Amino acid sequence: MPATGGASSPAVAAAHHRRRSRRRPPPPSRQPWCCSFALDPLSAVHRSPLPPPRHNKHAAPPLSRRMRSPGRVSPIDDQACGATAAASASASASSSARLSSVSECPPPPLPPPPPPRPRPPAQAVGTLRIRLVSKGVILEVAEVERVRRESKVVGKILGGGGGGEVAVEGKVEVEAIREAVEMMLEDVDEAAAMRRLSRGGVARAIGVLEVSFSLMFDRGVTNCLNYLEAVPWNEPEEEKIKSLLSQYTCNKAVCQDLLARLQPQKPNSSAELVVELMDSITKGTNNNARKDLRTLADGILSRASIYIKSDKELNMKSIYSICHSCLNCLVELFGEASDMGPSGQTTISVGKGPHERICKQVENLNWLLQILIDRQMGEEFVDLWANQNTLSSMHQRVSPMVRYELSRISATIFIAMGSGKLHCTGSSRLGLFEAWFRPLLVDFGWLRKCPKGLNMATLEDGIGQALLTLTLKHQQVLFMEWFETFSGQGRECPNLMRAFQVWWRRSFVRSLGSSNRS
Repeated sequence: MPATGGASSPAVAAAHHRRRSRRRPPPPSRQPWCCSFALDPLSAVHRSPLPPPRHNKHAAPPLSRRMRSPGRVSPIDDQACGATAAASASASASSSARLSSVSECPPPPLPPPPPPRPRPPAQAVGTLRIRLVSKGVILEVAEVERVRRESKVVGKILGGGGGGEVAVEGKVEVEAIREAVEMMLEDVDEAAAMRRLSRGGVARAIGVLEVSFSLMFDRGVTNCLNYLEAVPWNEPEEEKIKSLLSQYTCNKAVCQDLLARLQPQKPNSSAELVVELMDSITKGTNNNARKDLRTLADGILSRASIYIKSDKELNMKSIYSICHSCLNCLVELFGEASDMGPSGQTTISVGKGPHERICKQVENLNWLLQILIDRQMGEEFVDLWANQNTLSSMHQRVSPMVRYELSRISATIFIAMGSGKLHCTGSSRLGLFEAWFRPLLVDFGWLRKCPKGLNMATLEDGIGQALLTLTLKHQQVLFMEWFETFSGQGRECPNLMRAFQVWWRRSFVRSLGSSNRS
């Protein structure tokens, strides 16, 4: 019994010791979670080491834990804990030693890339790349052989065969070069090419023409020229076509019709054509049409005209021949308007028809005179008008509503002479006043009633200034005649008081002052 009890007593003590050792020690202070449990030292090269845990001298050392599953831990005995601690210490020492000698860990090797798919032999060997330098665009063409046959430039660059790259300089549109290349790949069908170009319009056709010239694509040049010859252009497009035809050379037989639209085969003088137009206008019968055509001719003859690029002057003799024709017609019309009876009294036989024809010829003469004045060629017309003795004699025998038309021509001359636009000799100026000054005084009232665009204040100033260009002796005769007429007609006569005062001061005040000083 004692042996048994003695034997059982140590067994009980050992069992009690095991139960006591299995008791869970009091929980340590909460430690932060970390994902580096049982971390291999080699894999911790790029990780920062964790700070050592703080030990409490009154609490038992914490047990090491191994992650079994998320949120589940199991206790380990002290021997395992000691072994784990020793392993950790050796791992730390080994990790510290390795960290001191490792500066960079190479990344894991990437999987090998898949082998490139082989391209078809036609594209790999025979692809043409057309690079537009200004656009930064590259066009690829697979049918290199056809492009090489059509384009001399491409054939020269590529040589015998194979693909290559052709650089196109200048501001070339992508659609234009695409149209040109597609035209190369089409069959030789002019109707199909016309339809293709018509879809893009004139501007696109001009771009295709420029590309065809650059690539020396003869069939494309021919198609574009044939299309452009058959359609209308605007002025900017016309200038572009002229620039291309002057920059590049092409077959004259192909572009002959197009050049005929740009320049006449036998160029005529523009001055000669203008004189023909002027003659046609003076012979026209529709008043509204003649007015519109005169405006058109004035725009062509203007110094700042966009229609005239040369400095060629008009043929003065041709214009004066038209003036003579109008004057002869005017004399005939006034002869029909006046009929001198046997008693010497005037009878009026003016109808609507003759009056309209007289007005038409006067408008023609005034228009021609204004053109001559603007071209500084009107001095001869002053002599021509001053020598119209037949018309001046008929003036007294015709109704005032008709004869005042002649004074409209005289008014135009006096205004130009008074403003310094006509540089006539003294005899020419005196002849004009002797022939048409008195009729103008009589017709001034009718001119005021029917000015037809005439500025009466300008006319009065022009008459006065022109009269002051004569000698003082002739000025005195004409001013006295005006004084008498003005005193009887009043505002039916031009007001020349300002010019009269100038003449008076020049004739008497200044001359008397100079004689007294002498």
